[in-house]
Amino acid sequence: METSLRFAHTILNGFESYFAVFQNITLAAKPRFEKADWAGIHAASGERIDLYKTKVNKVSEFVALIAGERLRDFGFWGEARTHYANLIEGHNNYEIAETFFNSIYCLAHSHRKIRDEHAFVFSPQGDMPPVSNQRLWRSYQLGDGLEAFLSRLLDDFALAIPYEDKARDIANIAAVARGYLLPRFAVDTRAVEVQVLDSLFFRNKGAYIVGKLVAGNKTMPLVLPILHTEDRSIYVDTVLFGADKVSVIFSFTRSYFMVDAEVPSQYVMFLQSLMPAKPISEIYSAIGYNKHGKTYFHRCAFRHMKNTSDQFNVAPGIKGMVMTVFTLPSYDFVFKIIKDRFTPPKDMTREQVKAKYRLVKRADRVGRMADTQEFTNLAFARERFSEELMAELRRVAPSQIEEHGKALVIRHVYVERRMTPLNLYLRDATDEQVLQVMEEYGNAIKELAAANIFPGDMLLKNFGVTRHGRVVFYDYDDLCPLTDCNFRTIPAPRTEEEELASQPWYPVGEHDIFPEEFRLFFSGNQRARRVFDELHSDIYEASFWQGLQAQIASGYIEDFFPYRRKLRFSRESKPLRQVQTG
Repeated sequence: METSLRFAHTILNGFESYFAVFQNITLAAKPRFEKADWAGIHAASGERIDLYKTKVNKVSEFVALIAGERLRDFGFWGEARTHYANLIEGHNNYEIAETFFNSIYCLAHSHRKIRDEHAFVFSPQGDMPPVSNQRLWRSYQLGDGLEAFLSRLLDDFALAIPYEDKARDIANIAAVARGYLLPRFAVDTRAVEVQVLDSLFFRNKGAYIVGKLVAGNKTMPLVLPILHTEDRSIYVDTVLFGADKVSVIFSFTRSYFMVDAEVPSQYVMFLQSLMPAKPISEIYSAIGYNKHGKTYFHRCAFRHMKNTSDQFNVAPGIKGMVMTVFTLPSYDFVFKIIKDRFTPPKDMTREQVKAKYRLVKRADRVGRMADTQEFTNLAFARERFSEELMAELRRVAPSQIEEHGKALVIRHVYVERRMTPLNLYLRDATDEQVLQVMEEYGNAIKELAAANIFPGDMLLKNFGVTRHGRVVFYDYDDLCPLTDCNFRTIPAPRTEEEELASQPWYPVGEHDIFPEEFRLFFSGNQRARRVFDELHSDIYEASFWQGLQAQIASGYIEDFFPYRRKLRFSRESKPLRQVQTG
């Protein structure tokens, strides 16, 4: 066997090994959920994220031995790519296998000269595998009645622990379907088919049944979240209909799902039919294949650049002390580069900033922190950058850019979904919008804290508003575990001199934080502060934060719902109709 073929086989074997271990970690989610092993689920989520890099590093060691001096020979990689393409032709998961090959290539070449002749910048088999003849979903008909269908559905997805009150859950779901769904669907229920994906989706403390109703050319997404009671039984917490509500479940601000999908692309295509506005790259990431999500994002970005002509510009809003941010008006993402020198009083290193982003990747983002894609040596057309932006990059991050004729290479950049900065959103917000967004802002801070994340710098500019009106934190420079902080109350001054002193008269440790000072985050927007004070004044009290620290130390893991609390069902025996709007 020639060296390049053996080389290709080794990479493919490495991919198969990665995929098998990924599946094994995923398959353990169901018994962990049944045992209410929330700490185990969180640990497994981090283990699965780390798995990819571990496997790539190990396989890279093997291929380096096989290739020897030819490891950095681009002609050799071209031969290996051809062999690899032949080996994975018709493979169920060829697209993820191509990404694995790319990762080996990038590690060997420090992310340089990424060309389609050496790696899989584009796939010779197309972006997505063809639709499989194998049915991924269970099919139900509503001809026998809504309650009969729901009973069969809950039985089919029964776990090793019983339902707390199956009849109550069925009545709750049926009440919403009759009051909200069926009038809008406007079809004879006997003609409705329900297609439900075979596998449950597990994340944090919840399991989710995911599917859609189909009647002719009409479809309606459907999700049933299942939670634990305190006495080891389960119940359906709500029913969610519609693309917007389902899209929030699969948000880029949440941890990755664990779902038994032997052919991930088929699940991705089904999910994309539920959420047409959600990028396919985000759906891959949502089910744990974030590295291939990055590949898919890059391909889509490349095509977008070819089909548009607008220029990249400095992102609107107050400039950051650590990152410089730019965006493309026609594109829904922003690009963030770490500055060469940070604006005082910021005192940290580039590696410390990167560590913050790695922490966010592995943390439970609880719907309040944006996921990011990290790129090294990302090439752009220089002509697409405005002169203002180029001047900004040369001024604040010259070490991070390389200009090669018509090309501009950015050595390191993070990419994340574009949101409206909260401080800009508030400028034109109505009183009702201010009320809603300030409630969201406070909830975001509290939910992050309950997940052991302290945002640090909670200025309004460091939070964004999504298209769903959700407030999300996206500036990670000062982020740290909540349990690392020492929350204190400012001591009362003992003398008039102390009261009038311009500097603290009391000792302040490195990790000391005084919540009373958080009111300063609202400087310049007293309207927002008044509303916030009415809703979330407990955030100014050290005891609030100390209570959360005690809760975390006790091992308690908070519930975080990817839907509005008002949508949750009553758990009383008599069903309480849930009110859905929109």
